[in-house]
Amino acid sequence: MRRVKQTWQRSGRILETKKKQYYIPAKSKNLQKKKAVAFAQKKSKLNYLLKIGKLPAEEAAKLNRGKQRQGKR
Repeated sequence: MRRVKQTWQRSGRILETKKKQYYIPAKSKNLQKKKAVAFAQKKSKLNYLLKIGKLPAEEAAKLNRGKQRQGKR
């Protein structure tokens, strides 16, 4: 068994299979744009609700944590 493993490692088979196993295909540009638009709409809606005071306390706390994280970067 050890010899087989060594030959596989020398030939590059192990490295090849690991690359295939963890490969993440690239998302299409169209899908990326749709996700970005949806995120921007959601964020603007939450900011609007926060501004007029109709956002639940839990959601407001989540938003404030996000703003604090952005400030630290």
